[in-house]
Amino acid sequence: MLSLSNQELIRYSRQLLLPEIDENAQLKLKAARVLIIGLGGLGSPAAFYLAASGVGQLTLVDHDEVELSNLQRQILYKISHIGQNKSKAAGKTLQALNNQVSLSSISEKLDEQNAKSLIENCDLVLDCSDNFKTRYLINRLAKQFAKPLVSGAAMGWQGQLCIVDNRDDDAPCYECLFPNDNQNHAQNCDTLGVISPLLGVIGAQQAIAAILLLLGETNLPQFLQFDAQSFKQSAFSFATSQTCTVCNKR
Repeated sequence: MLSLSNQELIRYSRQLLLPEIDENAQLKLKAARVLIIGLGGLGSPAAFYLAASGVGQLTLVDHDEVELSNLQRQILYKISHIGQNKSKAAGKTLQALNNQVSLSSISEKLDEQNAKSLIENCDLVLDCSDNFKTRYLINRLAKQFAKPLVSGAAMGWQGQLCIVDNRDDDAPCYECLFPNDNQNHAQNCDTLGVISPLLGVIGAQQAIAAILLLLGETNLPQFLQFDAQSFKQSAFSFATSQTCTVCNKR
């Protein structure tokens, strides 16, 4: 039976002061298994805050290596990590932050086969990837295995957050909002650029959404949009699309 050690009670004491997070809620986080796909600009702050908050098991997936240009925004890494696999380097940083969290680093490229196993065996998925092919794969499998999905994106000065609680069979999915029309989705941070702190804002929001979902919250916004230049944030809901190939296959 899971319990909190004296050290954990001290570590999470500021969190435990919140009326919404008592010891039972902290134990829920300790028992949770979160899959983080992509350890770049979004995955870095999201993973950092989830580890700091005491989420018990984090599986980190990224096949890329750390490059100098990553250090502008990917806060898990230091100069000494250049040339190392991102998931393994991230694991070292997070273990140094909180050695009471179980970490698994997957340095393979995500594909249909390994994604099925990873998503089926987690409690919640964070999509911090940087390409639509991966996003659509994650979305389809998260819907198939009824796993809550929190997907983030950031380019230029604009950030987005999509929250899909697939525990509800009727919940619309990511593809309902962004149809997979086989167009060339080549735009990302590498081609358009991005202001560094924006990724911290969106990644931190992904971590907050994940914690709320793990604690059983169901009344969350489905889509958030943040403009870093104006500091304006808007939220709205969306419905299941009649043409969505994911929702209409179920």
